[in-house]
Amino acid sequence: MDVRVKIGQRIKHLRELSSMSQKDLAYSADLDRSYIASVENGSRNISIVNIEKIAIALNVTLKVFFTDGNFN
Repeated sequence: MDVRVKIGQRIKHLRELSSMSQKDLAYSADLDRSYIASVENGSRNISIVNIEKIAIALNVTLKVFFTDGNFN
């Protein structure tokens, strides 16, 4: 599976666990909602800077973001 898809699935999973909409997450991370949607569906590359913004908005550390995901 492509790493973009894995990261997108992880973001969507964490967002849903937090009961956030894409709009809520985008606002909290200071990103555009359409950007969040394209990252979640794996059609867009995401920078580590934006991964960190999203992790902070989801109230998880980068370690948790990558450790609990299926990135092997």
